[in-house]
Amino acid sequence: MPNPDPLPSPRGSMKRRFWRIFRLLALLSIVIAAISVLLVARGDPTIDINTLIATALGTGLTVLLGTSLMTLVFLSSQSGHDDAATQIHHETEDDDRP
Repeated sequence: MPNPDPLPSPRGSMKRRFWRIFRLLALLSIVIAAISVLLVARGDPTIDINTLIATALGTGLTVLLGTSLMTLVFLSSQSGHDDAATQIHHETEDDDRP
């Protein structure tokens, strides 16, 4: 009799889901960084290369950090860990009441 496939662990599937979303967000941040460099360079053709590099890195990393943190918030909410913490918090509040 063949053995059924094991169920995937929720933690592993969340990691795979995060990294899949993260790759798309990295692409988005590269596109936004390129757009910001084009906008800065278009305004002044004599601009220094160091300014363009700083603009690309600052814009790209800021977008990547912000979107990654929001992704973690949404994935944490969907995983159910927040519900367990809320239940514990409400139970301790109920114990404090007379």
